[in-house]
Amino acid sequence: MPKPNNIASSTEKQQYWLDNFNVGDSWRLFKIMSEFVDGFDTLSEINSPAVSIFGSARTKDPTHKYYQLTEAIAGGLAEAGYAIITGGGPGIMEAANKGAAEAGGVSVGLNISLPFEQEPNPYTNIPLSFKYFFVRKVMFIKYAMAFIGMPGGFGTLDELFEAVTLIQTRRIKSFPIILVGTDYWSGMVEWVKDTMLSSGNISEGDMFYFNVLDDPLEVVNTIKRTVII
Repeated sequence: MPKPNNIASSTEKQQYWLDNFNVGDSWRLFKIMSEFVDGFDTLSEINSPAVSIFGSARTKDPTHKYYQLTEAIAGGLAEAGYAIITGGGPGIMEAANKGAAEAGGVSVGLNISLPFEQEPNPYTNIPLSFKYFFVRKVMFIKYAMAFIGMPGGFGTLDELFEAVTLIQTRRIKSFPIILVGTDYWSGMVEWVKDTMLSSGNISEGDMFYFNVLDDPLEVVNTIKRTVII
């Protein structure tokens, strides 16, 4: 297996702005603050309880089962009066925004500036753009009353375990975290149970912070039962 090339070109180095110590940290703080202010001002005006939906940016085929499943879940939630928040990009994020928008609901996209993959999708009626991942993640958690994790990659896992950790450590109130797709998530859930739990690194009660569902109606009804409008 070939080793990854760790020598970045001058163009590539420019994208690693978080590691750039040539930029004054005090000025960077102002940029970070401005992103927080924009996010707080915009999202605080949403009057409906919101659900954040995560998933792969690479599931771009509208006929893919997870794209269609995401669209159906977001549409059902929007019809029930919930706002939908996504990362604002393509794939599963697009499917969720599309489902919400076409159902006449609030469709929020928190786009992140990336050198690849992430282009804003056209189905958001409240678009926001971020440069800093941690600011964006605060917006996902602060303004959502439930999380839905569709099949995805490292970013989806990052957002999932961020939420679980904050609930576990009681930094935020517990809310529904639903993983959609038994065939995708069951291996990870079994590993958490058989390895993390059996090793004593988490408690038995931690396994109840999330559950795995497949039926879109069941997902919608679960949120409706726990997040009352």
